[in-house]
Amino acid sequence: MTSQASLRATAACNYSRPEHQAEAQCITQLVKHWVVPAIGCTEPICVALAVSKATELLGTVPQRIEALLSANILKNAMGVGIPGTGMVGLPIAMALGALIGKSDYGLEVLRDCTPQAVEQGQQMIDSGAVDIRLKEDAPDKLYVEVHAYDAEGHQATVVIAREHTHYIYMACNGETLLDAPLSGSPQPEADSSEAPATPQLTLRKVWDYAMTMPLEEIEFINEAARINVEAARRSLEGNYGHCLGKALSRPLGRGIMGDNIFSHILSATSSACDARMAGAMIPVMSNSGSGNQGICATNPVAVFARENHNTAEETTRALMLSHLTAIYIKLHLGTLSALCGCVVASTGSSCGITYLMGGGYEQVTYAVKNMIANLTGMICDGAKPSCALKLTSGVSTAVLSAMLAMQGNCVSSVEGIIDDDVDQSIRNLVSIGADAMNETDRRVVEIMTHCVC
Repeated sequence: MTSQASLRATAACNYSRPEHQAEAQCITQLVKHWVVPAIGCTEPICVALAVSKATELLGTVPQRIEALLSANILKNAMGVGIPGTGMVGLPIAMALGALIGKSDYGLEVLRDCTPQAVEQGQQMIDSGAVDIRLKEDAPDKLYVEVHAYDAEGHQATVVIAREHTHYIYMACNGETLLDAPLSGSPQPEADSSEAPATPQLTLRKVWDYAMTMPLEEIEFINEAARINVEAARRSLEGNYGHCLGKALSRPLGRGIMGDNIFSHILSATSSACDARMAGAMIPVMSNSGSGNQGICATNPVAVFARENHNTAEETTRALMLSHLTAIYIKLHLGTLSALCGCVVASTGSSCGITYLMGGGYEQVTYAVKNMIANLTGMICDGAKPSCALKLTSGVSTAVLSAMLAMQGNCVSSVEGIIDDDVDQSIRNLVSIGADAMNETDRRVVEIMTHCVC
């Protein structure tokens, strides 16, 4: 393993030095903003959050709730389990947001769910109190507009856009309480005075930050490993989703896949996803607004580090490298897109694994190019139990890409969309996922809503 002293000596930007303190602090705030706990799929949870905030503004449980949602929110909320309910989809998430949701909990807004609340929520749904519609010409792929009404006709409105916890509009009984233009800087909370500034990242800066920051200032990222590995363990105690994680860890799975680091990585990643997509009341640490991305950026790195006997410092730096790489790419791709988030998150984990194998920056660039050459184009067709299959495909590719990188093998610039410049290769990925696949996204939504002629 390359020593930390030699890594600092070869870093283009040493973030442990005072002259880089301002940028280092900015990057740290960025990671803390995007790596946060979540319970349940973040799209229905985002809608529940808006409902809970509208209910708080109204001051009473609403008699009627209307939600106008972007197509991408609808796509990601149709087939996923809602934590603690045994039910699927938006209606119960919205009802519970009104009944027991607390907006201060953020993406854990439904963590106080009880069987009694679920029963009340079902009664609310049966009464026709919950109305869900598509928002035509939504200004962002992530757009949630909620109107809540009480029995006397009082009304509260809450709009969340661009990020799952970014409020852009609030009003109650005709009084505007918040009106933040969508083009402004994202805010983690409505009452937040200032959002973290977005630094101009490159993969080199991501690497230098992960390698040269004082260890005590980035150790907070280890909480992601604690939470997400625990989610995988708890998943094996039940039968969630398609039980892919269990299938990989059972005797038949081990007989086919082997009992090794690779199979353990696949099992730990898919198990956590199995539970999350099925609606288990199990928290995970998310990345860029997605719990699955948080799992995918964490568990492969944590499992490899444990079984490869890497040091605690190496593990911490690998986790930071993985998560920050994913954040870097997602900042350009957007919170929701037609491209499956596992493409981005598993690219981060491939970087972390490459480093844990003893690789330096050059090998990490190879891993990124190998990932982009392989997984670009994997569609997002909504959040659902079968996401575990996609995560497993992503992290298996992450390991293979890291292995090739460590042998000095890299997809070249004469092959497909890869460029000699790794950051240009990332921009090529983004241009496909954020722009070129928009028609794919529309067709996916049409198919899922049975609107194709």
